[in-house]
Amino acid sequence: MLASARRRATRDGDRQVDTAHLLHSLLEADPCSREALDAGGPGRVARVLAYLAQRSIGYGLRWSGMVEDSGAVPVVRADAGPGWSPAAGAALRLARERAAARGADAAEGADLLAAFAADPGCRAVQVLRAAGVDPVPVAAEAACDRGYWGDGPVVG
Repeated sequence: MLASARRRATRDGDRQVDTAHLLHSLLEADPCSREALDAGGPGRVARVLAYLAQRSIGYGLRWSGMVEDSGAVPVVRADAGPGWSPAAGAALRLARERAAARGADAAEGADLLAAFAADPGCRAVQVLRAAGVDPVPVAAEAACDRGYWGDGPVVG
């Protein structure tokens, strides 16, 4: 999932992988996350993916050339390494912390969705809200779906 987000950022001509790239790759890779999104109403995944596709071709929400850092979540830049936005690095760190708290070796879709929901100013949340999706219930739905943790790790 992380490699897919990197490829997407490179293809889009973005300097950094941001949380919107992570969200796009998560929805493509994790059935639990897609189900959690659609639990609030049919067609939500399609609406979110449409916003993400518009963004990748230069329409819709515009962030080109801007570093993503909402400032809402403490950032440790070394978490994700170079090429990751501060908010993406913070989301990955929070997802790993959630996984470690339950004794897992790797974060899963529910962990990453919860990390996005914890940063209301991140691009992933902006995309979700633009598509009419409240990220907090989606994160809770993903956590409850299939005994909490979905199909397997998405962030190692």
